[in-house]
Amino acid sequence: MKRTMVALAAATSLLISAPAVASAAGPGWAGGWAASAQPPTAGFEPNWSLAGFSDQSVRQVVRLTAGGPLIRIRLSTVHSGPVSLAGATIARTAEGGAVRPGSLRRLTFGHRAGVEIPAGREIASDAAALPVGPLDEVTVTLHFARPTGPTTFHEGAAATSFRAAGDHLSDPSGAAFTETTHSWYFLTGVDVLDTSPRRDTVVAFGDSITDGAGSTVDADNRYPDELAERLHGRFGVLNEGIGGNRVLSDSPCFGEAATKRFARDVLSRPDVRSVIVLEGINDIIASDIEFECFVPNPEVTAADLIAGHRSLLRQAHARGVRVIGATVTPVKGFAAYSERIEAVRTELNTWIRTSGEYDAVADFDRALADPADPRALLAAYDSGDHVHPNDAGYHAMAAAVDLRAL
Repeated sequence: MKRTMVALAAATSLLISAPAVASAAGPGWAGGWAASAQPPTAGFEPNWSLAGFSDQSVRQVVRLTAGGPLIRIRLSTVHSGPVSLAGATIARTAEGGAVRPGSLRRLTFGHRAGVEIPAGREIASDAAALPVGPLDEVTVTLHFARPTGPTTFHEGAAATSFRAAGDHLSDPSGAAFTETTHSWYFLTGVDVLDTSPRRDTVVAFGDSITDGAGSTVDADNRYPDELAERLHGRFGVLNEGIGGNRVLSDSPCFGEAATKRFARDVLSRPDVRSVIVLEGINDIIASDIEFECFVPNPEVTAADLIAGHRSLLRQAHARGVRVIGATVTPVKGFAAYSERIEAVRTELNTWIRTSGEYDAVADFDRALADPADPRALLAAYDSGDHVHPNDAGYHAMAAAVDLRAL
């Protein structure tokens, strides 16, 4: 058995060891974890994306939703210049910034410890023999010996990342990792070797509500996490939400429009079976908000948004991917709320529910709405801003997904 695993690891490495790949897909790989790439920005709380790294190690903790005998990572410079990575490791997570000593594995890229990542690319590491199961936590450590400049990152991680001066790739202790933020840097995926012949990955695609804004940090209570717990390895669940993302408009902070990033963030992921689409509220409210991250901010109609959703449907169906349409959740009580916003949201939701164009519907609107006033979130599900659910709300969203639809 051991000789078979070594041979499998070597063969898989040869298949994925090119320094840069056009897509993350590969024979036998499935998505275990993912995050969507964003441009460097100051964000809503302090982060390291604008300053970048120089002779520093960054340690990032993620929880997998699928398991397998081999593992690899994906790194992205989609929104930044070229970067020199001195080395990388992966290990089982211990407490805080620490890892389990016997689980540390050196990652290679084309059988080399380091790699030069060109600007605007995504690369995959070679395979590493670290058997993992669904809901296991792993820690990825990246060392940047030379200055990176501003970084591609994912702002709203709802998880703690750690930074230390110097090379701490093989350091099992978390003692040196004294600096923290709540974002991920360069890391956009962790894939596992899938021995099943079927496609086994579900992608949750959307904005901050998919991303998990308002959930408890380091608790893995975002709705895709809760959905993964329901599935417990039957399918992997990838979270491709970006806070502030819109269907139709690009943002200097929140990345490309959903219609543009869908191919990269959904269809290029390995082994994708189905996608849950929850997008539209930021398009609806942006025209009423003065915010540099919402530029341009045209006023959109439900017809505009339906055209955008149809673009996503066409892209997915052309690749044989099943699409579940999610209704847009209530926002009454939000500072910019208006009758116009409610009218557009209602018309879009009616189309999602009744048009028959989606393969199935996840009615998150009804799952979270206050029965006494369906335009508003139920107070027990409100994180406090009247837009984003709390942990209980995200649990209710996951419970509203019909697993047979996946």
